Amino acid sequence: MPLVTESTYPGAPFWQRGGHLQSILPGLFRRVQGVDYQRERIETPDADFLDLDWLKHPQGSRRLVLISHGLEGSSDAQYCKGTAKYFVQNGWDALVWNCRSCSGEMNRNFRLYHHGDTDDISTVITYALSSGRYDALALVGYSMGGNISLKYVGTAGDKLPEQVCAAVAFSAPCDIRAGADVLDRWDNWVYKARFLSYLKQKIRKKAHQFPGMLDITKLKQVRQWYDFDEYFSAPICGFPSADEFHAQASAKNFIAGTRIPTLIVSALNDPILTPACFPIATATEHPFLHLELTIGGGHCGFAMRGGKEFSWAEQRAFQFIKEKTRN
Repeated sequence: MPLVTESTYPGAPFWQRGGHLQSILPGLFRRVQGVDYQRERIETPDADFLDLDWLKHPQGSRRLVLISHGLEGSSDAQYCKGTAKYFVQNGWDALVWNCRSCSGEMNRNFRLYHHGDTDDISTVITYALSSGRYDALALVGYSMGGNISLKYVGTAGDKLPEQVCAAVAFSAPCDIRAGADVLDRWDNWVYKARFLSYLKQKIRKKAHQFPGMLDITKLKQVRQWYDFDEYFSAPICGFPSADEFHAQASAKNFIAGTRIPTLIVSALNDPILTPACFPIATATEHPFLHLELTIGGGHCGFAMRGGKEFSWAEQRAFQFIKEKTRN
């Protein structure tokens, strides 16, 4: 499928200059109103739990959008709320699922979520479809959630449930090693410090849950993001090394198997993605992949000018999915 060469993103508000402000300010100042989730907890096959947050159309719907959040995010992220609200206003039900440990309560097992964990999204999809209420289910993911969605679609291939009809991923770090390395740059210290602060807290809690399973003294040895993945992400997620973890978590290694219409959107000024995260070669030759590179937008930003309620990303996701599932 040819690349999307002319993006419809009109550009960020004038006061959001550059990729950093376009990434940070929407999360700081945007507040999506009127989203009253209904929470449901489900059990996983390994005796853990996942918390699901539903937003349903008042008249009910036969169509469901499943929304996946980013690293150390949750259903409270404004892009999740905005996507859910926009789809519901346009006739869909919405479900935002929280990765393990991200819903406000630490999960039970000796494991956490990660960029390539497709088991849990598969569990959620199976559960949502088991009700028999939905004829169509579309995926929308942001950052890590975009990578998870892409890997799920790519690894499932033609074995996807027939109701899963389309997928959209924004700001997805399709190459996890490249994304980790760029976080080590001096100009990205604010993102690295924020993410590591939250993740280190979870490592300490997990070590308290499971005494002797983690050597938390190594937290002081973390200098680069690779160190954190080598000492903690890989072992707690069941990988022998950070290198193997990065390879198995990177959606770019699996998206060739995609068999449903899938849109990948990234901003060229995204401060925490590199060109390695843009699967240009694969998308150019693939019948189901659409890659849209915008001039601006930052990381999961894509704010609109004029104080509009919804971001361009939320509208673009709906437009693409509607177009690909109109029959």
